[in-house]
Amino acid sequence: MKLTQTAKISLILVLSLSAYRGVAQQLKLSAEVETGLSKVDTAQFKADIAYLADDKLKGRAPGTEGFQMAVDYVVGRLKGLGVKPAGENGTWLQQVKFRKAFVQNGALSITSNSQSLKAGVDYVIMPNPYLPDVKLSGQLAFAGYGASEPELGYDDYAGLDVKGKIVLVTRGAPDKFSSSVSAHTMNATTILKAAADHGAIGVIICSVDSTSRLNSPKSGTYSVKNTDGSVAISRTYYSAQVKVLGLFNYALFNSLLQQSGKTMAAVLAAIKGGEPNSFAINSSADIAYTSTYQDLISYNVVGKIEGSDKKLKNEYVVHSAHLDHLGIGKPVEGDSVYNGAHDNASGVASVLGIAKIYNGIKHKPKRSILAVLLTGEELGDLGSGYFTSHPTVPVKSIVADVNTDMPTIIAPLLSVTALGAEHSSLATQVDEAAGYLNLSVEPDPEPKQARFTRSDQYSFVVNGIPALHIKYGSKTADGKNNLNDFVAKWRAKYYHKPQDDINGIFDFAAGKKYAQLNFLIGYLVAQDDARPTWNKGDIFEVK
Repeated sequence: MKLTQTAKISLILVLSLSAYRGVAQQLKLSAEVETGLSKVDTAQFKADIAYLADDKLKGRAPGTEGFQMAVDYVVGRLKGLGVKPAGENGTWLQQVKFRKAFVQNGALSITSNSQSLKAGVDYVIMPNPYLPDVKLSGQLAFAGYGASEPELGYDDYAGLDVKGKIVLVTRGAPDKFSSSVSAHTMNATTILKAAADHGAIGVIICSVDSTSRLNSPKSGTYSVKNTDGSVAISRTYYSAQVKVLGLFNYALFNSLLQQSGKTMAAVLAAIKGGEPNSFAINSSADIAYTSTYQDLISYNVVGKIEGSDKKLKNEYVVHSAHLDHLGIGKPVEGDSVYNGAHDNASGVASVLGIAKIYNGIKHKPKRSILAVLLTGEELGDLGSGYFTSHPTVPVKSIVADVNTDMPTIIAPLLSVTALGAEHSSLATQVDEAAGYLNLSVEPDPEPKQARFTRSDQYSFVVNGIPALHIKYGSKTADGKNNLNDFVAKWRAKYYHKPQDDINGIFDFAAGKKYAQLNFLIGYLVAQDDARPTWNKGDIFEVK
């Protein structure tokens, strides 16, 4: 029997959960490690969050004085916990050179459209971080979701010639894809790469919602530069070949479909059902625009806890969390400082808690541990993108990443979901660690949130390193098992708002358990003689 990708992943989850039920009670820890686990202090956890989310840090935006204060604080805490520097040139830091790009003098016209198109309303052109002046013309072609995953039985580019053309796509994925695979294929970088691989010179992402407005990047978009000025990592740029990334509104997209004898309902139904429906459009676009730039410097913080095995200590398990937040922005209820207490001072506090556990363990695991506190997550996982493509240790020596981003410690932690673990053997360590702490492991309760690609573990995954991100499950103490409903209400009030400060809702005991769980997962990986592996045939398996 041939299984669909969704069925394969469901089977993996079932087997993992079965393994958890069968072996979780067999996990035995040394007395030293058990004692170390108890060293996570909820009072210190709260103190770390309170400092990092204090108004004086002004929201920890990369490149600001407040972010530097956060860097100095975590370096001091890591030093005090016996962690050694593992950044560039023997320091604690890795320099990250951000480029903020803006569009000026943008213009777009379509040969089949006699009306004048209005920038910001009918279309949006994203700034180009590498090419300051762009002028091009190209025939249009529709390429469905812009997904090219033949190993999963789906390829929007099959039989479609897009060489030298501008590709129109819509965001989404076939229903048969799992939540993490869907999130990956609809990620802008994945779409840009597929277009470039097939010879396209531009990508336009089209809206299928007649009520939505285009999101114009008036405040600019961010990338990271290499030392030679080229683009190291970007979420809106892939290569100099694809010179344009833009957006079309519903009306413009719909008119182009109708011109091609198609209806939007029929096209969307086909691709959602897993049947590619791509075609050439008998029209061309002329696009010209200028990009201007502002550059700034920020830092990743990297510390090391050396392993005990003569050979395996040269391999690393990463515990990561992003240190940045949104800085100062639009006032909400009179407050303009976006403190980021949950997002992600709590994740940083968790990594510091893990360092505290290791500080109390004399006999370190076989592999070394890296504590990596990242910049630029709020700008598109850019600090992690730079670290994973330019690591301060040999890239092949990094065996896994356990990431913590906004664990949302607002209620007792009774169950978890391990975003990304279903793709690799890390599911085994998750089940063992969760079982030890009497936590059940569940599938993602909020698959439409696309959480798998929205934080730093994704940068590790796309660079071939098995990674995961532990989030809350649905279980609640009252048995209603609807924690995600409570989180949704919390998110509406606090997420990416100034109200996310130390005065909000917190359950610091849940924070302690997150740190213990993430420690155990990393510790088990660090102790295992075998490196984590991708599941055979997985979309992220290194070919």
